[in-house]
Parts: sequence; C-alpha cells; structure tokens
Amino acid sequence: MDARPVDLLVRGGRVLRSGRWEDRDLAVQDGRITAIGADLSALAGPQTLVEDLDGRWVLPAFHDSHVHPVQAGLEMNQCDLTGLSTLDEYLDAIGSYAAANPERAWVTGGGWSMDSFPGGVPSASPLDRLLPDRPVFLPNRDHHSAWVNSRALEIAGISAQTPDPADGRIERDGSGRPTGALHEGAMALVGSLVPAPTTGDLRAALLTAQRHLHSVGIVGWQDALVGDGLGMPDSLPTYIAAREAGELTAKVVLAQWWDRDRGLEQLPELISRRALAARSGLDAASVKLMQDGVCETHTAAMLSPYLDSHGHLTDNRGLSFIPADSLATYVAALDAAGFQAHIHALGDRAVRDSLDAIEHARAVNGASGLRHHLAHVQVVDPADVPRFAALEVTANIQPLWACLDEAVEVLTLPFLAPAAREQQYVFGSLLRTGARIACGSDWPVSDPAPLLGMHVAVNRRSPDQSPDAAALLPEEALSVADALAGYTTGTVSLNRLEGSTGRIETGYAADLVVVDQDILGDDTVLGRTQVTHTYVDGREVHRRG
Repeated sequence: MDARPVDLLVRGGRVLRSGRWEDRDLAVQDGRITAIGADLSALAGPQTLVEDLDGRWVLPAFHDSHVHPVQAGLEMNQCDLTGLSTLDEYLDAIGSYAAANPERAWVTGGGWSMDSFPGGVPSASPLDRLLPDRPVFLPNRDHHSAWVNSRALEIAGISAQTPDPADGRIERDGSGRPTGALHEGAMALVGSLVPAPTTGDLRAALLTAQRHLHSVGIVGWQDALVGDGLGMPDSLPTYIAAREAGELTAKVVLAQWWDRDRGLEQLPELISRRALAARSGLDAASVKLMQDGVCETHTAAMLSPYLDSHGHLTDNRGLSFIPADSLATYVAALDAAGFQAHIHALGDRAVRDSLDAIEHARAVNGASGLRHHLAHVQVVDPADVPRFAALEVTANIQPLWACLDEAVEVLTLPFLAPAAREQQYVFGSLLRTGARIACGSDWPVSDPAPLLGMHVAVNRRSPDQSPDAAALLPEEALSVADALAGYTTGTVSLNRLEGSTGRIETGYAADLVVVDQDILGDDTVLGRTQVTHTYVDGREVHRRG
C-alpha cells in the first residue's frame, strides 16, 4: 500500500454509493480514489488538500453523450442569444454586439428559440431595420434553421427564383420571395459565405465551453460533430492543440462527421483522422451520420405524413438525408472498420431506417461489440422499441426536451399523426424493454446542465413548470437513479470508459460532483439543485463562487 500522504481528502460529505447516501470521506492519490471510509484523516499530510463539504452531497461526475462544445463556445463568444426569449431581447443583444464589434463584417452567433416567433419562423424585417447594410447570420438553438437579414440574402444571391436545395428549404412569402429563414441544407447558401472562425477563435471557443460544462458538473463528453459539416469548421486540430498544450481537462470522444453528399470514398480519410487523433491521445473512433431533421420544421423523417395547420394530411413525410439502402451500406462499412455509428434519428422513419442499417451491419459483420447509438429518438414506433435491446443499440437521449413546452405543444404535436403524438420520447418504454440509455444535451441546442435534464426525465415537466402542470406522457418517466445512470455509467459505457470513471469506487478516477441538495429525497428539487464543486482526476475544475 502507498504510504505517501494523499493529494486530496474530501470529508464531511454524503457520498452516493449503491443508490444511497453514505457519510464517508474520500481519499485521492494521483487522480484516483484510493480509500473510502468514515474517517480518513490519518491519510492526510502537510501537503494534502483538505476539502470539508459541510454535509453537501457527492455524486459521480457527469458525462454528456451528445454535445457541440466548439459551436457552443463560438456562440458564447459572439452574439449569444441563448437565455433570451423575446424578439425585443434578441434585437437588443444583436444591436449591442454589432456596436461593440464594428470590425466584424458579419454579425454571427446564434441561439434563438423557434417558440419566440409566430409559427416558429423569424423574419428578416426586424433585422433589416436594425442592420440594413451589414449581413446577419444567426442559427437557432437546434442549428436546423438560420435567421438572416436581406443583406445576407442579397450577398448570397437568394431570390424568388432560387430553388430550394434537395436537403433544405428557403422560407418564402406568398409570392415566393425569401423572408429571412433558412432550414437545413438551405442554411449553407448563406453560411458558406460567413468568414470562417480563426484558429484562435476555435481554441478560445473550446476552452470557454469546457469551463461552462465543468461548471454544471460535466467532466466528459462525446462531441457530436467533428469535421467540416453544417457550416462548422473542422475542430479536430483544435482538440489536438488543446490536448497537447495540457488545456483539455475533459475526457472526450470525437464523432467525426460523415459527409452526406459523399459515399464510401471518405472512409479512408476517417481512418486516417482516427489515427491522427490517437497519436495525441484522443479517441476519434465514432462517426456521426445525420439521417433526418427536426419535427418543428417538418424535416424529421416520419412514417406517416405531417398534418397542416388545419389538421389535414399533407404529402410531406420529412427528409431522409441518406437513402435507407445507402445508410445500411455505410454503417456496415463503418462497423467493419471499427467505428461506432452515432446516428441522428429523430423521426420514427429515421429511427427505423437506422435500426435496419445496424441490423444489416450485424448480419454482414457479426457481433462486433461496437456501441452504435441513435441520438434524439423523439418518435419511436412501438414495433421498434424492443429492437434497441435486441440489436444492442444505445438510445442517446436528450431528456430536457421531453416536456410540454411550446416547441412540443405548439410547434410539434398539432402537426403529427395521432399515433406519433403518443410516442414522444419513450424513455421508460425503452428502458423496460432492456435498452441501454445514455444522456446528453445537444448543447447549444439546449441547456447542458445534467440536473435540469434529470428533472425533466423524472418529472416530464420543464424545471420552470409547476408540479401541477400537465406532464408529457408521464408513464415514460425515468427514476432518479436511472436518469443519473444515463449521465454517468450510461454515457461512460457508450464512450468506452467503463472501469475507469462514472462510479465512486476505489481505483476509479476521482471524477466527482458536489451538489447543494439531496436529489434522492425529493424529485422536484433536481431543477433547483446547484453544482458547487467539480473534480476531474482529483483536480478541482469548478468551484461555485
């Protein structure tokens, strides 16, 4: 046994172990938990850092299964609309940013919410009044739409005669003139003209995002888009530089972007980039495939057609960005090459096509042990729910969305077929049929705080709704223990880190979160609970002031 005094002694806390609180001290040496006991004061020495928690609660630190930190950091460092909710608030922030950054040719950033606008669609008009001569390009929180002004449309040459791209839509008025909103692939018509962020911008964005994620208790994540995709520059060099400079404190897995306009010819590049990342100690053995859009813009791929505003059937079943047969071919090839498939599948048709693709890969290659997963899974047909467990596919869920907020109640449910309305975020059903669940945020699409996501997973209401408010399909709720597992052992397993983090046990990394309330005692406190300390490998990376 190591006779040296420990590096860190955490005492006076209530430690979560085996599903219950225990009054225990934790001793940490060389980044790992070396002892757990009632009184470990004898292990401390003159140089030991002693943290007295005064009865606060200690959890395993959180991991996010689907997040976009560099994009989020860029938005935080640019014109950040996150946290605002009205048009006037947006315009005030945009005007202030433009005035403070006159040297920037474009006004960029983002984070607006669809439910801030009638029908979920913004117009160029208020931007034109504010900034008539300076182009504006602002993606929304889910990055499936962008708000632009007329100057940006003019620079891009977008007019009534411009056709919609195959993978997107230009919002238009009754005469066909563009009105200032671009959806899915149409965003690139303007986004491709926006000056690319510099190397310094990307580095600063990653570090800004890392600080924020640590502040909400997150110590590891899977970056869901690393490469040139959806208007984002490749962040692999950014991660490598941060890792080699010792600035990357988080435990990350990088999901490389699958270019949906190309085919198998890109596979050798992905293999080469995986090796490049590995030389710097980074895991880039996941690949992100985007199969559909989102329900709010009627681009999620659905089995049944969308309804119009009068409840009548349309001929629109959403978009499948990759044909189902091609998806099966690609997933089988990725599986054979040792890549984990990370598939954006939000609508029930996208979910089915993605499960079919993984089933094909299993049939062609045999059981590879790779942890393929479907992200978002907003609508899952009942016939496909048990297939997750049967195919050993992880449901990569974003719990914060599973409530009756305006995005669901106003912009989604009225436009879905009745059967699809009853299959919204079926977390409980997935778990009951044996599926593996990992939890993430999709930040900057939504708030990354795991405690907020846990609140919704357990209550099926948003944290700002009263306990008496209607819940979204309450039978699909998770227990606190299951929700916590999704943000700890579930994502740790998905990221192939089990046995090293995600639990408070001797020999495990001292990845710890301290919170100010007992989250096991009252389901309703989750949304009000604050992270006071975050540790990565025994190193304090956040302390609440």
